[in-house]
Amino acid sequence: MMLNPLLDTVALPRFTEIQPDQIASALGVAIADQEAAVAMVIAAPAKSFEDVWMPLERASNMLDSIWSVVSHLCAVADSPALRTAHAEGEARLVAAGIAYAQNRELYDALVAFSATSAFATSDTADQVAVTRAIRDFSLSGVALDADARSRFRDISLELSGLSTDFGNAVLDATDAWEEIVTDEAILSGMSDMDKAMFRKAAEDKGVAGWRITLQQPSVSAILTFAQNPELRARIYRANVTRASDQGPHAGQFDNSPKIARMLQLRREMAELLGYPDYVALSLATKMAPDAAEVLGFLRDIAARAKETAIRELAEVRTFAAQHLGMSDVQPWDIGFVSNLLRKERYAIDEQEVRAYFPVERVMAGWQMLLERLFGIRLRERRDVPLYHADAQYFDVLDESGESFAGLYLDIHARPGKRGGAWMAPARARIADGNTASLPVAYLTCNFSPKGSDTPSLLSHGDIVTLLHETGHCLHHLFTRVDRPSIGGINGFEWDAIELPSQLMEDFAWDRDVLTAMSGHHATGAPLPADIYDRMLTGRLFQAGLYILRYVEFALFDLLLHLGVMGSDPIEVINAVREEVAIIHPPEWHRFPHSFSHIFAGSYAAGYYSYLWAELLAADGFQRFVEAGVVDRATGDDLRNEILSRGATRPAADSFRAFRGRNPDPAALLRRHGLVQTI
Repeated sequence: MMLNPLLDTVALPRFTEIQPDQIASALGVAIADQEAAVAMVIAAPAKSFEDVWMPLERASNMLDSIWSVVSHLCAVADSPALRTAHAEGEARLVAAGIAYAQNRELYDALVAFSATSAFATSDTADQVAVTRAIRDFSLSGVALDADARSRFRDISLELSGLSTDFGNAVLDATDAWEEIVTDEAILSGMSDMDKAMFRKAAEDKGVAGWRITLQQPSVSAILTFAQNPELRARIYRANVTRASDQGPHAGQFDNSPKIARMLQLRREMAELLGYPDYVALSLATKMAPDAAEVLGFLRDIAARAKETAIRELAEVRTFAAQHLGMSDVQPWDIGFVSNLLRKERYAIDEQEVRAYFPVERVMAGWQMLLERLFGIRLRERRDVPLYHADAQYFDVLDESGESFAGLYLDIHARPGKRGGAWMAPARARIADGNTASLPVAYLTCNFSPKGSDTPSLLSHGDIVTLLHETGHCLHHLFTRVDRPSIGGINGFEWDAIELPSQLMEDFAWDRDVLTAMSGHHATGAPLPADIYDRMLTGRLFQAGLYILRYVEFALFDLLLHLGVMGSDPIEVINAVREEVAIIHPPEWHRFPHSFSHIFAGSYAAGYYSYLWAELLAADGFQRFVEAGVVDRATGDDLRNEILSRGATRPAADSFRAFRGRNPDPAALLRRHGLVQTI
């Protein structure tokens, strides 16, 4: 057994043994191994793929395996010591990565190998791995002169630190705010389950009453169900001003200077590489050809949705005036009024719906769906070290009962855990001589926590989220590519990366799937047919508003990084809202300051990818519909033609292999009921 558990990158992470002070030494060993591999490749003449590429793949996989564990712990079990060690390690890792990617001798060695007969006779996957690496070396500034390379390295290091700091500020601002309620009347409209969640949060802090936080289940519950408009307004303001110069913690966690600096550095980085702006640099590795194509796509969708959205907002205001006596509907009222309107129009009560989806029944139905679609089963293991009592580990078994992958599940919200939902690789698939490693993924959500006497009930939106992240996990777990750099989600075009996830979402609307996931928390009764029918009828409820909101975010991301409207994020978001939005928030609204996707994630100048990939997903799911929805043969084709292929061929080619043709743009419009809008 290794003294430093982080260095054991073949076995599953030994979470119970990992300490923050082990991170630096583990990185030191892995970085030294990578430097040795580089020196060996440079020194030896190009002979074979095994000689030229596999030492690099092996060393990079070790680094990725170490860092995936550290990053995951920071996201789900934050602590001051871990955060400090993570920040220091990330700076060191980025520096090593830049030195690797800017090594001209290594680049020349790979280019030389790509011109040999040995390369020409290598497997397609091996050729793609080397070709992608050469491209990425170029985008890392390897061809720049010495001064420019040095500047590029400094920019990359600073950007990495700023990204980490941005995310930490959002997490700190989220955890800093709370409201203790001692008068239950203030919580009028909330279900017993929601109030139990608030009481549990208070007990965890050792206070009496009910504790409201900015954890997503808490925010969503208040804005959807709370009858008290002042309470809705307070949590809305606290939520949309997180990490900014406004709101209850104005200036304390302010991300304003980080945003300004990141935009400046990204622009300089693009210019160093010869691109006119950061958007052009971002699109160099994506499906979309250029910014004009993406802007046209987004604006066309907005135009098709706007008329519908205007009508939907007018319906909200009319309902509020006629049924609730509200003459002025504010942004923090829209979710509350919309829920009542939806309930009145379709007789859908979100509280009633949630009662049929206790988390245990949902997860059992989820496993059944995976077996019906792909022939796989999950077997929980209790001998695997875990980082928190909420987490679980499962072997993923094929039909013969053999384990071919692994999955960590962590689905409940708690303090110290980053909000939202995500998938991340834990271990990659790799074949290296006599050593083989199976793929392992993390699936993380933030569903309402279980109380001592109350179950965790999921909304239908939670089920959609679960299936979305499942799609990402399957993309990683089903890979048959033995090179981690191009296996699973790695190297897959970023504006197609949401194809599997958004395709899986549509199964949340199938009657049989939902019924199998349901069971009333009190009676065990499955979801009644009439409730399902009403949910399906109301599926397109406020679809126009949803699309405009998404386009607003995506346009903001692109235009901010294009720089055509300046670099002030508030000025840019306001200009975008003037163009496409019909809901205009208060002037103190600070959405950009917690927009972690583009400032602390991987979606900078790429947030449009969700909608771009949704077109592929909507059309791809139609193949399941044509086969009867939950169809094993179609599931196998999805697995074989898209999920298992990684980046060994362009995403467009994989889609055509699955669908038999190019994607139909009308599929996206039909998915949102917008075909007849313009």
